[in-house]
Amino acid sequence: MKKIYIYLFLFVLLLSCNKDDSINNNNPYLPNYPVDITINLSLPQYNNLQFVSNSVYINSGAAGVRGVIVFNAGSNNYVAYDAACPNQPLSSCSTMTIEGIKAICACDDAEYSFFSGQAPGKQYAMKRYRVQQVNSTTLRVYN
Repeated sequence: MKKIYIYLFLFVLLLSCNKDDSINNNNPYLPNYPVDITINLSLPQYNNLQFVSNSVYINSGAAGVRGVIVFNAGSNNYVAYDAACPNQPLSSCSTMTIEGIKAICACDDAEYSFFSGQAPGKQYAMKRYRVQQVNSTTLRVYN
């Protein structure tokens, strides 16, 4: 009888585990476009990313819906988000701008934190992408 309880406990425990690298990006306003960007931190246009709390906007190649914002969160931790406003249908005002450690949506003046991707009182967080540090001067942003 004890074996049944142990197996049942292990089965429930196994079902409750998530993949650590999964990112929930279910958002009805933003389509899932491919993202695959390689960033050379030695280049002048990405120089800001070498310093904590700085960000860079990238809008070239496979860069998501409205471009990608990459942010240096410190301790060699980088995060990347789509630059499209997550709580607005795509329109002329739905590309966010960088203001310090926040992204601002011009449609509704919502302020999204680069540390969490959230804005107070908003349903959807910024669409997040994976960031891999390939070596000391190269980042890869992808989905």
